[in-house]
Amino acid sequence: MAPLIALVVGTTLARLAGLTGADPLDAWPPALRVGLALMFVVTGVAHFVEPRRSGLVAMVPPTLPRPDLLVTVTGVLEIAGAVALLVPATARWAAAGLGLLMLAMFPANVSAARRRLTLAGRPVTPLAPRTALQLVFVAAAAAISFGP
Repeated sequence: MAPLIALVVGTTLARLAGLTGADPLDAWPPALRVGLALMFVVTGVAHFVEPRRSGLVAMVPPTLPRPDLLVTVTGVLEIAGAVALLVPATARWAAAGLGLLMLAMFPANVSAARRRLTLAGRPVTPLAPRTALQLVFVAAAAAISFGP
């Protein structure tokens, strides 16, 4: 739920800043870039701090090698993508890359839900709500990639 909150709150606060005079944020697309960047900072940092890191490593499907390395690499990509979202010249490419990254990581969410794993001591989000959230996140990235 924290990623959704970061996306919504970050986008809303950025848009409000635009309405009150921060010209670069005076439209929904740049505000959405800020919200999505905040979301990826939140999720990216989780790849490096316990107890979330252990849970993310456990979520990697057992058929994939080096789950610890995969979690580290995806965390770095999320944080780098978040930074690139804030640079207008790279934002579209960053959003496209992050959208593809989310699609590539979705099997880990499916695997975790099917195996009834926990993340930081709490059950992972069940598959149906997780899929809905994933669609929202991918749609936000697509809106930045293909929008105005």
